[in-house]
Amino acid sequence: MTTESPVLVGDVGGTNARFALAVPGRDRPQLQRVEKLRAAEFASLQQAIRHYLQSVDERPQRAAIAVACPVNGDDIRLVNRAWSFNRRELATILGMDQVLILNDFGAAARAVTALEPGEFELLHGPGDDCLHPPISVIGPGTGMGMALLVDCPVHQWRVVETEGGHASFAPLGSEERRIHDWLAARHGRVSIERALSGSGLAKIHAALAGMPVGRQETAESDLREPADIVAAALGGEDRAARAALARFCAILGSVAGDTALFHGARTVAIAGGIVPRFIPFLKSSAFRERFLDKGRFAAYLEKVSIVVVTHPEPGLLGAALSHQDPSTS
Repeated sequence: MTTESPVLVGDVGGTNARFALAVPGRDRPQLQRVEKLRAAEFASLQQAIRHYLQSVDERPQRAAIAVACPVNGDDIRLVNRAWSFNRRELATILGMDQVLILNDFGAAARAVTALEPGEFELLHGPGDDCLHPPISVIGPGTGMGMALLVDCPVHQWRVVETEGGHASFAPLGSEERRIHDWLAARHGRVSIERALSGSGLAKIHAALAGMPVGRQETAESDLREPADIVAAALGGEDRAARAALARFCAILGSVAGDTALFHGARTVAIAGGIVPRFIPFLKSSAFRERFLDKGRFAAYLEKVSIVVVTHPEPGLLGAALSHQDPSTS
């Protein structure tokens, strides 16, 4: 980045599209004019970007946009939002010299390398200097993101983007098998994302409450809002909400432990828009127990640090970092 003009950065998911202007800072880019837009209010990414740029009255010539889908080639289609675009055409339409498109969770993972004290909270492991590579980055939000951070001699940090959230959900115990069957009746194959996401929390709640399981019997509009479930669970009087959130935390623990084993991680960083809302609840849940419940490798996982990213906009920060990183393609 240069001092001549700010860079437009974006973090575009299935529910929200976040934008900011990134300017150089002493140790990392600084985010200015941060705005969160409801994606459903816009017909396309182009329309959302134009709305933001009009609101801040800026005309940047460069952009780095993180999107919730695999980024291969020029034609991009979001997974949880009916938006698609061609990256070359997007630059032309916006009148920009350069538009970098990257995976949203790859951007969130890149931000982990630049976190400062107070921007993450330790759940488990050594308390000092706990961000040791390899770092598995996972995050329930609208979907379930996963990425791997490795420390390389040449480029220092390398983000390996993955689609691990679409791996198969492995239930443990009768209650989770009941949830799996409910999800299977509704969706067919059951991925991790079906349970560990905002809509997944709502469906865990519905399954445990005994709502009809078929595709047609329970519409999305019949499901309880995830934010309402979290608020009710934290309030302490809604047993159904507490049971759903507790089960969500237990499943997250299992998946976090599996991911650490897959990646050979020394650190697991939990990002995404959901978990930072209920860190104390997560600490008191079965999360850590399920994380360690890996038979002969429980002792191995005892030495793995777990942190929750509390930086308010890791996707935007990661997009800005990726833009200034010459190794980013």
